[in-house]
Amino acid sequence: MGLILDTSFVIAFERERHRGGHGVAAAFLSSRTAETLYITFTVAGELAAGKTAANFRNWQLLCAPFKMLPWTMEIAWQYGELYRRLQSTGTLIGANDLWIAATALVHRMDLVTGNVGEFRRVNGLNVIPFQRN
Repeated sequence: MGLILDTSFVIAFERERHRGGHGVAAAFLSSRTAETLYITFTVAGELAAGKTAANFRNWQLLCAPFKMLPWTMEIAWQYGELYRRLQSTGTLIGANDLWIAATALVHRMDLVTGNVGEFRRVNGLNVIPFQRN
């Protein structure tokens, strides 16, 4: 099926690569070689906002190892559903995390994140915790 990697994971993986060593992100990926790895359009945007990807070519290289899931009408609707549900219970999460969660739910994929507390608020979302270095 596949796994969605959130921004915290991709950044940790990139930092490990720059240090030339293997860390928990690389070890996680090594244990999941049969999985197709995805990022969402939101993760790609968050990466574009960072200093590592301050130019277009660096951003492309940062995103290149992963397939990107684009925005769809179904994801937009799921975003709205999640927003209303979480807001009504006083457990609303950040807008970008809502987009990532909505994408994962629509595609029925697990989400790998270091931001477990936020994403665990989303019913039906399977969260795979990732401990950053």
